[in-house]
Amino acid sequence: MKKIYFASDQHFGAPTPELSLPREKKFVAWLDEIKEDAEAIFLLGDLFDFWFEYKTVVPKGFVRILGKLAEIRDSGIPIYFFVGNHDLWMNDYFETELNIPVYHDNKEFTFNGKTFLIGHGDGKGPGDKGYKRMKKVFTNPFSKWLFRWLHPDVGVSLAQYLSVKNKLISGDEDIKFLGEEKEWLILYAKRKLETKHYNYFVFGHRHLPMIRSVGENSEYVNLGDWIGYFTYGVFDGDKFELHEFKK
Repeated sequence: MKKIYFASDQHFGAPTPELSLPREKKFVAWLDEIKEDAEAIFLLGDLFDFWFEYKTVVPKGFVRILGKLAEIRDSGIPIYFFVGNHDLWMNDYFETELNIPVYHDNKEFTFNGKTFLIGHGDGKGPGDKGYKRMKKVFTNPFSKWLFRWLHPDVGVSLAQYLSVKNKLISGDEDIKFLGEEKEWLILYAKRKLETKHYNYFVFGHRHLPMIRSVGENSEYVNLGDWIGYFTYGVFDGDKFELHEFKK
């Protein structure tokens, strides 16, 4: 089989469009490289540091990214997008304009007899109760309706400012492994294994690239990010590996 590729947490647009541009060009170069042997591509959230879809308006910029995704999808390669905590206000733009399905929660897939549970990873596991409460507010239809009444020049600028300030982009907690008893997504994976077996749990959000065994023939994968690591996942039909894109 061809290869299945996974990437997450690009946070394009942060900290400024100018500083984000080299990372965007690097990501486009990666997409150009993998399209030659890709069976499918999974983007696991926070592609943008902020995204909000008004009825007739989407955030300015990201032309290179969107154009390349459209090109690859039009060539027949499936692309799957999972919203993250920074682009959770995504609705149907990707689906209608790019023919890319958008998922707002985990989803199961099977490839070559291997079972996968795939998602962004935010709000999973036993901790982070403050964020879980905040996410309920942000995803509430009334909250989105209120925000939509802000003029895009005001609403997008305000949200971008607050998003860049978010410590999850480059917080100190993202640079080291905290131990299995404190890594919420590892705890989440082990809890899921109590009721159903998965060969791979593939998530983003954590920003720290890692592959850890969580059970018999079961691994937790975090894809890292495209801010400092430039890492991505590859499943070749037999094994899952993390690689760094160095071009």
